[in-house]
Amino acid sequence: MAGFVFAALVFITALSGAVFKPGPWYQSLKRPSWTPPNWAFPVVWTILYVMIAVSGWLVWSSAGWGAALVLWGVQLILNAAWSWLFFGLRRMDVAFADACAMLLAIIVYIFAAWQISVAAALLFVPYALWVSVAALLNLSVWRLNPEEVAD
Repeated sequence: MAGFVFAALVFITALSGAVFKPGPWYQSLKRPSWTPPNWAFPVVWTILYVMIAVSGWLVWSSAGWGAALVLWGVQLILNAAWSWLFFGLRRMDVAFADACAMLLAIIVYIFAAWQISVAAALLFVPYALWVSVAALLNLSVWRLNPEEVAD
């Protein structure tokens, strides 16, 4: 049952990316040459979301509620907010701040989870790497399109 709860929470988070997705506005923006192809995002995020759910469940199964799970929840909220901020509000600046906060929460979670379940912590390493790339992409798109940032 608990595994279902973690999967459901992650699924709800993923819905943000389904509701607030790239469209004509994003396609019209200047992007760096190293931007991953569009098909990579749903593939990578699907894999990462499974890993995020399993990691949270492993921590909960081993230690119950505590600081690590609070951090797990914080990163999930920040994750859900990013698509809304970037694609919904078109606030690349605020989305970048969100991505940085998310990355910090992920890194702190890795250290907290490591004390509970090494596997749970390791499941977040690819997530930290992908969010690092996503944050750099966010920053690059913002810098390439300064006129697109809403006031």
